[in-house]
Amino acid sequence: MTSRGRKRWLGGFALALGTLGATVLLGRRRGRRKRMTKAQLDNYQRTPERDRWARPGMSVTFRAEIMPSRDRAERTFRVTKLLPSGRVLLEGVAGEHTENEFEPLR
Repeated sequence: MTSRGRKRWLGGFALALGTLGATVLLGRRRGRRKRMTKAQLDNYQRTPERDRWARPGMSVTFRAEIMPSRDRAERTFRVTKLLPSGRVLLEGVAGEHTENEFEPLR
């Protein structure tokens, strides 16, 4: 075998080993993900009561744009009731209020 043939053969062999190694590594990565089976997906139910943005007894803070020149403590109120429409009633504040009136929850 000549020098040129040997280099070509070793280069092809190295390329094949690299491809095989990459395939094995990518195959392992996909195996780590745990996906829900069809039976699990069918049994998985979201209830609207659990997916609410606020719950009774929870403290919410109005955005500063809605209540300017007040401290955070003065803009914070407690939720008394959650209405079916997604609005809330607050202690000490009249009216119904929506999620976009408040600062994002942390």
